[in-house]
Amino acid sequence: MTPDRISRECILIFLKGMVMGASDIIPGVSGGTMALITGIYERLINAIGNIHIHTLQHLIRGDKKAFWDGVRAVDPLFMGTLIAGIGVAALIMSQLILFLLNEYAVETYALFFGIILASSVLIFAEITHRGADIIAFLIGGFVTGYIIAGLNPASLGHSLPVLFFTGAIALCAMILPGISGAYITLLFNQYEYLLNAVHTLALPELITYMTGGVIGLLAFSRTLQYLLRTHHAVMLAFLTGLMLGSTRMLAGIITKEGGFGISAVLFTIAGIVLIGLMEYAKRRMIVSVNS
Repeated sequence: MTPDRISRECILIFLKGMVMGASDIIPGVSGGTMALITGIYERLINAIGNIHIHTLQHLIRGDKKAFWDGVRAVDPLFMGTLIAGIGVAALIMSQLILFLLNEYAVETYALFFGIILASSVLIFAEITHRGADIIAFLIGGFVTGYIIAGLNPASLGHSLPVLFFTGAIALCAMILPGISGAYITLLFNQYEYLLNAVHTLALPELITYMTGGVIGLLAFSRTLQYLLRTHHAVMLAFLTGLMLGSTRMLAGIITKEGGFGISAVLFTIAGIVLIGLMEYAKRRMIVSVNS
């Protein structure tokens, strides 16, 4: 591959990373969905799947060839460029979202509300059979989400252990279909705090959050993938209920900030339309890949 072609590819990957990063900042929007729409999902999954602790062990043992083979398997140019794009977009979007939350709180949370409602429906639509077990897990998820949203997350504070725990849960959510890590941070009352941390580059908080995320992925990703593979339908039903039940929190915030007036309703509809457009783009991408 020529240097010019490498440069063009890096620019394109960087831009796709920015799209993913911007999406990951919005509660209810999955960066994984954007990776699928932009055509890099499979490459990303393969690169992540090739990350092994054995690579570091090879370096410690002095086996340089095995170490560099492990590094190349991770597709380092692709991953480095993509992460850079995600990071830049996160910095830009964090400032924008903070501004919107300060100046247009009702409209912003109403947009999130519409996004979560639409995402929940799309998750449930993936279930092909809907027996008594599906209804039971749907109700169980709804009750769980409703209870969690009714707790007082502000009492958790923003200590490093809380950020670590939030990261462990939020990044695990990224491998679940339709679940947004940003929405998890919102449920745990860390969303605005982390936006400020990104905006100000508060490294201790960000490093703690990311460390929790990495450990959470390593500890629970295989379990979650197993459950999705072996109990796909009931897991989707539970996730649907969980998201619908947890909208209690968003509804409460909107009511507190001014209520469901015309602007709130319009932005809720806008959130639903946004997810609809993303789903349409995703399905078009899948059809074009399979054809």
